[in-house]
Amino acid sequence: MKRTIRVLISGGGTGGHIFPAISIANAIKVKCPDAEILFVGADNRMEMEKVPAAGYPIKGLPVSGFNRSNPLANFKVLWRLWRSLRMARRIVRDFRPDVAVGVGGYASGPTLWAAAHRGVPTLIQEQNSYAGVTNKILSKGAKRICTAYEGMERFFPAAKIVLTGNPLRGRFSKEGADRGEALAYYGFRAELPVVLVVGGSLGTRSLNEMMKAWILSLGGADAPVQVIWQTGKYYEREMQAFLAAHPTGNIWQGAFIDRMDYAYAAADLVVSRSGAGTVSELCLVARPVLFVPSPNVAEDHQTKNARALEAKGAAVVVPDAEARTRAMARAMELLADGEALRRMSENLEKLARPDAAERRHLSSRDGLHLHGGRRYENQESSRWSFKKYIFWVSAASA
Repeated sequence: MKRTIRVLISGGGTGGHIFPAISIANAIKVKCPDAEILFVGADNRMEMEKVPAAGYPIKGLPVSGFNRSNPLANFKVLWRLWRSLRMARRIVRDFRPDVAVGVGGYASGPTLWAAAHRGVPTLIQEQNSYAGVTNKILSKGAKRICTAYEGMERFFPAAKIVLTGNPLRGRFSKEGADRGEALAYYGFRAELPVVLVVGGSLGTRSLNEMMKAWILSLGGADAPVQVIWQTGKYYEREMQAFLAAHPTGNIWQGAFIDRMDYAYAAADLVVSRSGAGTVSELCLVARPVLFVPSPNVAEDHQTKNARALEAKGAAVVVPDAEARTRAMARAMELLADGEALRRMSENLEKLARPDAAERRHLSSRDGLHLHGGRRYENQESSRWSFKKYIFWVSAASA
């Protein structure tokens, strides 16, 4: 009799981790409708809301990030990490997964450590061009490491790497949604170009300040282009109050964009952070992009993501420190250069990997016997000790 497979998926913190995780779960459900999927996230983070909304159960861990500005505060962080490791061991023991998948975020570390320690095969999803500390630690016990960029042998054993691209939250393509429908959705007209300003699910201060400065520079006139301005939930009220005090035509403003297919279909140019999920979506939709990488991320990976595309002629980069004064002016220059936009679009399309979620298939030849047979084969990782994991995480954060 065919046995139901169980998949443990861990990670979150931002949409860049959560939506790929949900995409992986959805792809598993398409291939194995009876699969049991359990998510593990960090308490009080976005995944505790988004994952149940997508129809999947989730358990929370009290884990949090290290405080590099106040080392004394890290005693509490280490205590939470210790508790999270113990809780993760219980979750793995009770759920008995056939495989564990880590997509990044605070909860991935304890969960994949616990799974590997119990002999459960683990798979890491590294979304960025520069591997984070946690994934580099976890790679020692991982069975497979799925990457979005070439050259990741710098960080991981080459034999474990599978180049898959990043799993995305929806079905995106260059053709995409109907542009007429998209323009109507935002109340826009066809004769003016459209700029999509998107700062991620939580929003970003730099891009919001950029928009405020640009609107003020218009001196009360309508915007010369149409703008879809995603402020993020954290900045929603502040930016609504600003726009109410400085009403400006041709601007759509919202905390979150529910129809990203419409946003991409309408856009002639995207101004965005360069998180891994956003980069992958832009490659699929082949929309010209001006990146403003966040400097406040681990290993400065957003700058590395953006520069990797810039080197291939697929993006333009403006540093975060210059965004307020330079980014929108540069965007206007790009909109006036149709040939530059066309070349950027062509180069982005060459980098697209549309089937990334489906390519995270795990076969019996990888040691993952999902329909019977011995379940836990990756016993080498059981040599990781509880204390050793704490030591490496603490040392890496120093």
